[in-house]
Amino acid sequence: MTKPSKPLDAATLWRLARLGAPSISPCGRQAVVSVTRFDADKNQGTTRLWRLATDGSAPRELTTCGDKDGQPAWSPRGDRIAFLARRRDGAGKLDETPQLYLIPADGGEARRAAHLAPGVESFKWMADGLRIVLASWSFPEARTPEAQAKALKAQKDDKATGVATSEAFHRYWDHDMPSGRRLQLWLLAVDSGRITPLTAGTALELPRTNDGAISYDVRPDGRRVCVVFDPAPEPRLGNPLALAEIDVATRRITRRVVVPGWDLDAPAYAPDGRTLACLAAEVGRVHTALSRPALVAADGTLQPLATAWDRHVDSPLRWTTDGTALRFAAEDRGRRHLWRLLLGAADANPQVEQAGGWVQAFDAAGDTLLWLADSSQHPARVWARAGQAGPRRLEHFNDRELAGVALGEAREVEIAGAGGAPVQVWLTFPPGFDAKKKHATVHVIHGGPFAAAGDSFSWRWNPHVFAAPDRLGEPGRVVVQVNFHGSSGFGHAFRHSLIGRQGELELQDIEAATDWLCTQRWADRDRIVATGGSYGGFLVAWMNGHVPAWPEGRYRAYVCHAGVFDRVSTFSADSWPVRPKDLGAEYWADMPRVLAQSPHAFAARMATPTLVIHGARDYRVPDANGLAYFHTLKARGVPARLLWFADENHWVLKPANSLQWYAEFRAWVAAYSAPAPAKRRASSGR
Repeated sequence: MTKPSKPLDAATLWRLARLGAPSISPCGRQAVVSVTRFDADKNQGTTRLWRLATDGSAPRELTTCGDKDGQPAWSPRGDRIAFLARRRDGAGKLDETPQLYLIPADGGEARRAAHLAPGVESFKWMADGLRIVLASWSFPEARTPEAQAKALKAQKDDKATGVATSEAFHRYWDHDMPSGRRLQLWLLAVDSGRITPLTAGTALELPRTNDGAISYDVRPDGRRVCVVFDPAPEPRLGNPLALAEIDVATRRITRRVVVPGWDLDAPAYAPDGRTLACLAAEVGRVHTALSRPALVAADGTLQPLATAWDRHVDSPLRWTTDGTALRFAAEDRGRRHLWRLLLGAADANPQVEQAGGWVQAFDAAGDTLLWLADSSQHPARVWARAGQAGPRRLEHFNDRELAGVALGEAREVEIAGAGGAPVQVWLTFPPGFDAKKKHATVHVIHGGPFAAAGDSFSWRWNPHVFAAPDRLGEPGRVVVQVNFHGSSGFGHAFRHSLIGRQGELELQDIEAATDWLCTQRWADRDRIVATGGSYGGFLVAWMNGHVPAWPEGRYRAYVCHAGVFDRVSTFSADSWPVRPKDLGAEYWADMPRVLAQSPHAFAARMATPTLVIHGARDYRVPDANGLAYFHTLKARGVPARLLWFADENHWVLKPANSLQWYAEFRAWVAAYSAPAPAKRRASSGR
């Protein structure tokens, strides 16, 4: 067997298959998963469904005709699989919006279950296998599919392009809210194709963040649907959410679970339908409160669970078949595990049921557990475990492409950070790393800030691609990822510590990691570059105004992707209601405190060369930040380069744009991490 010798590059990254959340059959013997493959030359991707056997038998491609077949879900009867797609009908006409399709579980021709003109965003089967709940951006006054189609046509026929609104929550991520529409539920009778309103036509709407089917659940007897909604008079991002239970027959709200000071999400009915679980965070006490499982009593009161457990749950809840425990995913120190919480025991804490890597999604049927997980050494894979048997991998979609690729070691270390607190640092070494040679180092600072770098395989910021040498025979770089104060998976105190003083503790942690690097025999202290995206982009802009430029300082250059530069102008972001909470001040009430956390206020000190990257459709950190930062550096005579995308959002998602992004990133880092022309003075102390 040929020894792998090729490092991972961006082109190979785009040839790898990307797997979606799998769904397991009711018998536990089969699963279905979406598989997306990209053609970089055509600058597009194709998503198909594959059927997997939990005994490890060869996978089988289930759909071949669609381009974007996604969100598959096995029917409760096990006879068919529902999924969302835009497909062509017999006359060759393409669906204008995603619609719900059904395909026999054994394969065959997929058929469109019905047509809802505004499209289907997500769905959930009812236990009888005869009905499906659909979520759609609906016109509230149009109470039939025909009326929805008429309203949508009238909207499209209007040639005016202005967005007129009085709504506080009018845009999100990279799109304006669909004008005049609300995310509401419909009920589909599968065999007849008849669609009737459930919450459509009422004032009740699902959260505008559109988190999919996690925002509603169907009681096993099919008589009730529980939905997440914003009870405030005016919906805003960051408002505490509540639950409402809908009677399917009458469409009336039978129970409202509004707990003052608590944010509720991810409702999940127990198998017997008698108990409702949800995620709950006491945001009235502190807005960074961790989300944990809770039970909802019949009178609407809340029973929080695992109150002493200092972790944040950020996944759907799923009951075990016998109704004695809840499963969910949550981060813990740079990994994301699958946890199991046994109910009934006082003050019980969750236990790890399946350790990460990074568990991205999971499902279960009977005694068979199914999960999708990646790690620093491989992209996401599907695994299953039945009873007491060991894990079994169900597919090998990427094995051939990765057979000739060498990945460097990923290593976890701990340093003393701000205030002496322990801080986790991940190191990714280039293939064939030789500790006797000197290596350039590259900080890759994660976003969030309530996120973490860890044992996972990134598509957009892959550390192996950054670590790879520029040319054969060169040693490559060591990539450094610091889980600074504020990072998720280290408890609430660590998470909350940066509120009102953003940039302070994080910089101390990053500097402490750099101090540690300078003691390593393999690290060249004169070839250190710092890069970051989103909150990490804010931090490198912050560093530019707080760390002296090289050679007096230690960072040769920065890369700032989608980073906040001006805290005041960033009030134009979709997240404007949340930002004052994080800053501990509103700019009109306490401008000095806001400016003390804004990189642009320290522009007079900025002198380090920077590559600035931004997308025009970034509503989370509007691109005025990147443009202002770039122009400021140019005005000050600081070497700078701008990479601006007219058609990308907070991320860079199109294959051709991503390849350009990686090429610009690596070229900039290579230019500034080359061996220094002259050593700095020994008196610099670095």
